[in-house]
Amino acid sequence: MTEQTTEQKYLTLTAENFASEVLDSGVPVLVDFWAAWCGPCRIMNPIIDELAADFEGRAKIAKLNVDEQDSLALQYHVNAIPTLILFNQGEPVKRIEGVAEKADLATQLEALL
Repeated sequence: MTEQTTEQKYLTLTAENFASEVLDSGVPVLVDFWAAWCGPCRIMNPIIDELAADFEGRAKIAKLNVDEQDSLALQYHVNAIPTLILFNQGEPVKRIEGVAEKADLATQLEALL
């Protein structure tokens, strides 16, 4: 078995690009609110990478570091991490707190496409 290296396909969100990449997006956006020190967030990293590759060109998969972008975390009432929020047409339509299964996330994204 050979190890595959993939380039990052998810978006890194900041206060500067959040509106244009999420709120004004023409496709569904899954936002992973995370922090580097969070163990469960690290569990989600490969799932986020795989979803970004699987949905490339059809939906956006994005990560937002709550330590660096605390105003956005507050705005969306992120009290626990990881928190995943699915946006459609600029509106949050689904919220998942804690570790989530890739298949469940993919099903929810597919439903919005």
